[in-house]
Amino acid sequence: MIKFHAHIVSRGRAEGEALVTSQPISFLGSVDPRTGTVVEKGHELAGASIKGKILVFPGGKGSTVGSYVIYQLKKNGAAPSAMINIKAEPIVAVGAIISDIPLVDKVEKNPVTTIKTGDKVLVDAIVGNVEIL
Repeated sequence: MIKFHAHIVSRGRAEGEALVTSQPISFLGSVDPRTGTVVEKGHELAGASIKGKILVFPGGKGSTVGSYVIYQLKKNGAAPSAMINIKAEPIVAVGAIISDIPLVDKVEKNPVTTIKTGDKVLVDAIVGNVEIL
């Protein structure tokens, strides 16, 4: 087990399989809000589902409507269990908060290079830790 301190953006706790990308995500247009599948052509995660995953990505990009898309994902049961950003920006932060999705950023070690897709990860956004189990 490896544990890192992180900054809490949206409180909560979740454990699951990591899905990691080094590319930012625009939730509006990049992710199908009904299924959680990444639909952006050319994206590293194209065709992958974020549903139930610990989604690790640098941060968001694009339209402020992305916050609502994250909320739609949650309402449709297709949202990630938690999210880890290098630096959360307002679109992802607001989306996580209104959707009750744990979100941390500013992790001690770069999460995009430290965590690998398939790793079992615990995001504890109550105390501010990320653990690779």
